[in-house]
Amino acid sequence: MYIEKKTRQHQDCKSNGAVHSSTVSTTDKEQRTFFLKWMSLKLDRKSHLTVLRKKIKETGQGKDNISTVEIDQQLLDNSLGIEHYMREMGQMYESRPSDVRRNLPSVAAELLLDGYPMELLDGDASIIPEKWVTDVLMKVHKKVGSSRLLVVSVLGVQSTGKSTLLNTMFGVQFPVSSGRCTRGAYMLFLSVGQELREELEYDFVLLIDTEGLKAPELATLDGSFKHDNQLATLVIGLSDVTIINIAMENSSEMKDVLQIAVHAFLRMKQLGKKPVCHFVHQNVSGVSAHSKLMTDRKHLLDQLNEMTKIAAGMENQSEIKEFTDVLDYDVEMNNWYIPGLWHGTPPMAPVNSGYSEAVHELKRSLLKPMNTEHLSEIPDFLIWMNSLWNAVKHEHFIFSFRNTLVAYAYDSLCKEFSGWEWSFRKCIYSWLNNAETQISNTDISRVQSLSGDLELDAFKVIADQTAKMNNNLNEYYKCRDRHVNLVERYRVEFQINIKRLGQEMTTFVNNKLQSAVCLKLDMERVENIQKQHTDVIEKKVSELLKTCKEHKTELSDSDLEEAFKKMWTDATRGISPLKERDICFCVMKQLRSNLAHRNVQKELSKIGDLTRCGLEDFEVKMTYITSKRRMKNALKGKNIISDIQDFAENIIHRCEECIEDIVRASKDYQDHYSKELLEKIDVDLKTIAKKTNTTFETDLKVHICGIAARRFLEMHRNFLSDKNPQKHLERSKNQYLSDFIDSYREKDQCLRKAQAFTQLCIKPAVTEYINKSLGIEIVDGILSSSHSAQYSSRSYFQYTMLAELLEKDDFSSFLSYIFKYKSFVKKWIYNQVVEWLSKDMGLLKLKGHVLKAIIEKITETTEVFRSETSDPNDTGKATVFVEKLCRSLSKEISLPKSTVRGVLFQMSCRRTPFIDSLLPSLDDLKKQLFKEFAELTDIEDALSTLRIKPQNVIFKRVFGCGKRCPFCKIPCEAGGKDHAQHYATVHRPQGLAGYMYEKSMTLDEQLCTTCVYSDGRFQNHETNYEYHPFKKYHVYYPDWNIAPDPSIQASDYWKYVMVKYNDNFADNYDAKPAVCPEEWHSITKEQALEGLKSAFNVK
Repeated sequence: MYIEKKTRQHQDCKSNGAVHSSTVSTTDKEQRTFFLKWMSLKLDRKSHLTVLRKKIKETGQGKDNISTVEIDQQLLDNSLGIEHYMREMGQMYESRPSDVRRNLPSVAAELLLDGYPMELLDGDASIIPEKWVTDVLMKVHKKVGSSRLLVVSVLGVQSTGKSTLLNTMFGVQFPVSSGRCTRGAYMLFLSVGQELREELEYDFVLLIDTEGLKAPELATLDGSFKHDNQLATLVIGLSDVTIINIAMENSSEMKDVLQIAVHAFLRMKQLGKKPVCHFVHQNVSGVSAHSKLMTDRKHLLDQLNEMTKIAAGMENQSEIKEFTDVLDYDVEMNNWYIPGLWHGTPPMAPVNSGYSEAVHELKRSLLKPMNTEHLSEIPDFLIWMNSLWNAVKHEHFIFSFRNTLVAYAYDSLCKEFSGWEWSFRKCIYSWLNNAETQISNTDISRVQSLSGDLELDAFKVIADQTAKMNNNLNEYYKCRDRHVNLVERYRVEFQINIKRLGQEMTTFVNNKLQSAVCLKLDMERVENIQKQHTDVIEKKVSELLKTCKEHKTELSDSDLEEAFKKMWTDATRGISPLKERDICFCVMKQLRSNLAHRNVQKELSKIGDLTRCGLEDFEVKMTYITSKRRMKNALKGKNIISDIQDFAENIIHRCEECIEDIVRASKDYQDHYSKELLEKIDVDLKTIAKKTNTTFETDLKVHICGIAARRFLEMHRNFLSDKNPQKHLERSKNQYLSDFIDSYREKDQCLRKAQAFTQLCIKPAVTEYINKSLGIEIVDGILSSSHSAQYSSRSYFQYTMLAELLEKDDFSSFLSYIFKYKSFVKKWIYNQVVEWLSKDMGLLKLKGHVLKAIIEKITETTEVFRSETSDPNDTGKATVFVEKLCRSLSKEISLPKSTVRGVLFQMSCRRTPFIDSLLPSLDDLKKQLFKEFAELTDIEDALSTLRIKPQNVIFKRVFGCGKRCPFCKIPCEAGGKDHAQHYATVHRPQGLAGYMYEKSMTLDEQLCTTCVYSDGRFQNHETNYEYHPFKKYHVYYPDWNIAPDPSIQASDYWKYVMVKYNDNFADNYDAKPAVCPEEWHSITKEQALEGLKSAFNVK
């Protein structure tokens, strides 16, 4: 109907439209006002309303209801006013060439500012002319500059004086004459006086008058309640203040009106918008007693509570019990009783002064200063209006509301939250580095005590960081310029995320401290064995030195070397290697403990050599599927096996990555490695616990533990080889020889000992410090660089990856993104990190920065000790200085005692000369390490040695919960890991994820957003392959939000991909290519990218 009207208007508007436009567009305000008043009077005369009213009166005396409805329609058809010509201007604007378009919005804006109503919702066509309204209001915005709006609307039953109420309250002229009642919704601008703007904090009052609810002409239609519900949701959603007009004290329609209004208010609460609501009871007798009015108010609240429970049930909001849970409602302050307008019957009846007084009091209450964070300017109002109108047309409103302002506000909050989370993690990582170093440096007798103290300190640090994040969140919600009211409903979710982050960090720190203690105990055991052999060597060297000094003739260096080698060979003969542990037994013990409650010990006892398990690819069998889900149909069985196979392969791949991270650390095996690995598997298995049985769990864990046992055994043997006492002594052989010869010759040892201390003790410690700190520095660098935007939120991260996939134009990449999403994201982030570190010598600069900081710290500490004495003849021992230096740096670097003890052997130099030699050695060490870093160009190898992997930190930041849409497999983009429901901005054709039509075997081209709006059905292993309505997908997927939208344009991206790679996807799934709509074939690559930008609000 609307299109037909526009077509007729385009053909017939040349003459009358030109005259009307030229007159109303005059700059002479007085002439324009005269013309519009004259035209209004002429239209009233030509409407033939008198004859029609007479017919209504005659019909009313009979019983012909059909005739009455027809005459009512004739009244509406014959009603003409200025507002209808404003509508025609809009239709001309949207249908005529650009030369006409330029002027009409400006004309309409002038009329709006002059106080003429303008149609917001076309009541005949039931549409909002979005382009026309948007352009007109933007013209208003440009003309007035600041345009803070207080939006006031009125709702109520038809012909109950809604327009009259607004007219008398504000002195405006909404059409109210009999037979020309409001259709749709009209808006009118009122400018606030300059002297009141600062006090009220808004510039304009925007009045919205609506057609009546429960209209007789719609009463017989099935969709009348839906029509009223849509209208109420739209109007209440646009308003800051809503007047619910209730005529007569005991109106029979009041219950229906309340139900409609409560539905709308509840939906707005879910969106974070909380309009003020006033209930106005009209035509109340002036002699009503106050006690009776109090009874009525209580009765109204009871009805509101009743309607709230009903509406909450329909909207799946079971936590809402009362009306006050939805709005800040005060029985006394939000109810108004207004007497009738006339004393007697018009036209001779005088005006009731009580009406004017009551309306004046109501107006004073409405126009009080508002909470300005809820008010918007015209541009924001238009964004909200367009999204709201698109949403109210859908059956499930709250699931289809896709508002740019809400998306922007939520994305902004996610970006801020990500920043707070990284600050939290960075603080804990830095603290943990110091804690692990302290444990490494402490005496074995104090390890357990220190560990307890550190756990308490960690609890305090985590509590402080948690409180800081909560405070940041509360402060964020106090900001008025971020539309925080629109994301109020997400506040609890982010609070839960903060709590869970604290719990995660507590577990992480405790595990790391436990690991550090275990490593300390293992190293102490190894060092004790090494010390036993070292003591023997040092004793032998001392005895040899004494023997050589007692020799009558002075020995040459070659004689000394020969004597030393003979002594060394005799002393080191027969040194046993470190004993190897039975790693397979240790891993198997952890596996048995993990599966103790599964009653599979008999099956586990049949496993011989665990290292022989997991050598071949893991293959899912039909026997792994729970009996209830086993399907006789071969195709359906294949589908579920394929799903579980993919799941198992993903778990195995992630566990292999975890195992490799442990092995690269070059530590000895510890039982908690296997325990934590099995716990991670348990977390993943929870997602398919209902689909698989215990046999699957057991076989999968045995397979992974077999892989782990082989790698852990290899790691353990490498550790034993590296810590072998024989090798340890051989590495110190030259040092002992030099000490032996220097002691015999009584040479000055300061320079050589300072260099040895620098190279053997400080250099490894500094290298370890850099590897522990560099990960944090890399993450900081990336998040503060030009690449920071793509990691600022999950939505923007998704946009960045999808845009790159589009540019790359590679089918295998799309397939990997869809089916191996987690692995794809990890690899993508890893490549991005490598690329960032490769540019402009990024890795070298960061290493240099960390190196400079730690060398300066060591140098400053050394200078402090030198300043303790300025006597050049200082007799203080250098050994005492070295011990004090090690203690002072015990929180920063770990200096192994055995190596330090070896350097101090036979050391006789004084403190000051030693320090004078040490300082230049430190400077040389800095240059040496920087040169070595510059020569190391393998960035991937450098990343593998880092304690904190930057790619893993960034992955946690952007990956989220990891859940994917059950139909199209698109990943969830909701903030944090603990959110009530999952959602995705852009869904895709289900055929891309392997869905196909059962009979034709063609890929399914439908979008999830279209399906959940349709009457279609789906089946999969979740439904036991029984058909289930898409509209009721929440039965099986209650934690997913899929916005119903039959015309979503943002999915142009995936429509383009579907068409381009249709044959490839079909070959991959052994299906026939999808039958895509013809219009999909015309989507270009550029349009696909624009659709992506639109969906993710990327400018």
